[in-house]
Amino acid sequence: MKPNVLILFFSLSLLSMCSNAQEAVIEKYSNLSLDFETRATDLVAQMTLEEKISQLGAGAPAIPRLNIQEYHWWNECLHGVARAGVATVFPQAIGMAASFDTGTMRAVANVISDEARAKHHEAQRNKNYKIYTGLTFWSPNVNIFRDPRWGRGHETYGEDPYLTGQMGMQFVKGLQGNDSKYLKLVSTAKHFAVHNGPEPNRHSFNVLPSKRDLWETYLPAFEDLIVDAKAYSVMGAYNRVDGESASASWMLLNDILRKQWGFEGYVVSDCGAINDIYENHKIVNTQEQAAALGIRRGCDLNCGSVYQRTLKTAVAQGIIGIKEIDLSVYRLMLARMKLGMFDPPQQVPYAQIPHEINNSKAHDNLALKMAQKSMTLIKNDGILPLNKNRIKKIAVIGPNADNINALRGNYYGTASNPVTVINGIKAESGPEIEVIYHKGVSLVTNQNKDSLVLSKRILKDIESADVAIFVGGLDATWEGEESNEMRSKNGVEGFFGGDRTKIELPEIQLNALKAINKTGTPVVFVLLAGSAISFNGLEQELDAILAAWYPGQRGGDAVADVLFGNYNPAGRLPVTFYSSTDELADFEDYNMRAGNGFTYRYYNGDAMYPFGHGISYTKFKYSDLTVSKTRLNNSDELFVTINVKNSGELDGEEVVQLYIKDIESTTWMPHKQLRGFKRISLKKGEKKMVEFKLNVSKDLRYYDATKQTYAVESGDFEIQIGSSSKNILLKKIIYVEN
Repeated sequence: MKPNVLILFFSLSLLSMCSNAQEAVIEKYSNLSLDFETRATDLVAQMTLEEKISQLGAGAPAIPRLNIQEYHWWNECLHGVARAGVATVFPQAIGMAASFDTGTMRAVANVISDEARAKHHEAQRNKNYKIYTGLTFWSPNVNIFRDPRWGRGHETYGEDPYLTGQMGMQFVKGLQGNDSKYLKLVSTAKHFAVHNGPEPNRHSFNVLPSKRDLWETYLPAFEDLIVDAKAYSVMGAYNRVDGESASASWMLLNDILRKQWGFEGYVVSDCGAINDIYENHKIVNTQEQAAALGIRRGCDLNCGSVYQRTLKTAVAQGIIGIKEIDLSVYRLMLARMKLGMFDPPQQVPYAQIPHEINNSKAHDNLALKMAQKSMTLIKNDGILPLNKNRIKKIAVIGPNADNINALRGNYYGTASNPVTVINGIKAESGPEIEVIYHKGVSLVTNQNKDSLVLSKRILKDIESADVAIFVGGLDATWEGEESNEMRSKNGVEGFFGGDRTKIELPEIQLNALKAINKTGTPVVFVLLAGSAISFNGLEQELDAILAAWYPGQRGGDAVADVLFGNYNPAGRLPVTFYSSTDELADFEDYNMRAGNGFTYRYYNGDAMYPFGHGISYTKFKYSDLTVSKTRLNNSDELFVTINVKNSGELDGEEVVQLYIKDIESTTWMPHKQLRGFKRISLKKGEKKMVEFKLNVSKDLRYYDATKQTYAVESGDFEIQIGSSSKNILLKKIIYVEN
């Protein structure tokens, strides 16, 4: 064989070998018999540096040679699939928390994940890979609603760590499914951690929590979601915590999240948070340094463009290594594999969910059920439920009576047939009752344009009615996330950058209520809002107050069902209702004991309506509190039982609440802490036994900052059983010895 022919032969042979090797490698990451970890490792190994970096932003381009489709990581489903067209809109998160119903919460999350899967696969069929079409969802928000002024508080499950954890765990489990191999969706617990306002300062604010507050208030719900519910993603917060960006914190993302809690998923920054590291927090001097810090500290995905724009330069500068980038890319590819994105659809059970399930009648019915369960009757002087046989004329007044914004909160989907309060009341009233409706006044006074007051004609209509239903409060265009829209309202008294500066009901509504009260017609206030509202003492003059939160697409029907007695309310307040803004501590002080104390756990005053409060149209009697032991050690379990009887005249539901009070402590402790709750249904005259299981090492613990670990003190603890944090009906002392 001639030399040049020999060279050509060996060249072709080498090319063939390389080609076969490449095919073998490609087969490896697409080999369904291998585990996802092996496949993801192989996939990352084949990427160029440029390809790896391209995958680290929320919008990740396709890599056709590796069969990687374009993908957008940003999706929302706080209370229904959001920003992706028509979808079932459930009550806002704060309303679902008011249900104190973990079973219904799980059912809601199952429906949300069904609709998310259906929408995703329809988008795939249409070659649509853009934002809000994916399977990685940035929900739930389990920050603690520490201060009612925080605009985003209605995205959370309220002020209590235990309630937040219990509701959040069910939400995560419903989103991620229970298949042994594939994730239904990825649920992202946010915003990790110590994040609850003020909104306008979030890009530059440094929070300095005590170790006790960090571990006893701000972290427990996240631990529940990560350790117990196995949430596969975490979103960092904008602010700094102890000087570190929460989205690039060694303490939060490495020491706590991965080392102590064993988190195996991926971390995503809040949008623009990596940019904040150098531009607002001034932690580093350049974008490249910010990107390197984010990757090295454990933030795998940048919602923003800093990673994609600067990481290649950062590698060239020697401030970040390729292996560090590989780890983040691996975590992201592994998540996509667990979602079935690299497998045939017929092998992924969740890929078979039909598109027709979206916005179905069954889902609409569940939206009504959850809205009903969220309804929280906080005052009733006997006017409710309304008796159709005695009422001939109803006057419905107020800015939220026909306000769709007040149904949907924020991060919402598009409801196909939203039912406002006035439409729900009209539908339920029937032809025998005359319903008069007037908006009457605006939601919030605009000092420059709006001086609208109730006219004489409206007051005359109210005076002639048997009952006046005033539907007011707020909506999420006034309380919510810092944005250009929210900043445009900074000149309005009581509002700044998405937050409230006053918790009192807007003055224009207070004045309207005073005028209505003077007519002599009984007044029912239906409050649509995402947070605690103060009535300036006017609550004493109102005949009834129903907190309806932001109740979702069937909110109007749920309100009407409660007003007319078709549904007996059992919602409970997931936040404390304070009497005035003056009772609140400095908004920027994250010390839970600051001022008069934050939340029922530390508040030293007398709340207008306490955490856990809510009343029914029937009555319940508690009796026979028993405990399995009265002397325990740190490793013991404790079983607590009580009997609850419906002693009233109507069928109803009751939320039985268990609190722990440390009554013999050498260190400061919360006044009490919720450590159990159960929502039960009882027929008229029916009695049920309710049982709670407590673990001493978890339910009676505090964080020992000196030893940097949880501990249980020896001494007396009081088991409290009641219908709210204040209305304690049964007590029992136990003793713990170590």
